[in-house]
Amino acid sequence: MIPVLIYPDLRAAVAWLSAAFGFVERVRIGEDHRSQLRFGDGAVIVGDVRADRRPPRPGEVTHSVMVRVDDADAHCERAKAHGARIVDPLRDFEYGERQYTAEDPAGHQWTFSQTLEDVAPESWGGISVSVGQD
Repeated sequence: MIPVLIYPDLRAAVAWLSAAFGFVERVRIGEDHRSQLRFGDGAVIVGDVRADRRPPRPGEVTHSVMVRVDDADAHCERAKAHGARIVDPLRDFEYGERQYTAEDPAGHQWTFSQTLEDVAPESWGGISVSVGQD
């Protein structure tokens, strides 16, 4: 899956996401229309405001994008140094992840997660679900 997020200033968003979060621009469609950014094996598309496509409104959280990182501490420091608003501080979770959540200048929320250990879901109240063949 590749999420598409809308930004009021596409080029400023690409520059900020690259500097603060370490994304790398991969494909540009028009100067101000769309751009695909990559991070590790993942990607995100940032698009311009058009018709009914808008960035989040202040005070609303309609989504969060989760991104795996190798070093959550270093990533969080980089994000803070570039002005990311930390909405959930860096901490360890019982399911074996070290995470923090940041908000970018357009109001999109990003959770960055580092795997510390592989923990069985049953040990923290989750349920392992087997998926059969279709």
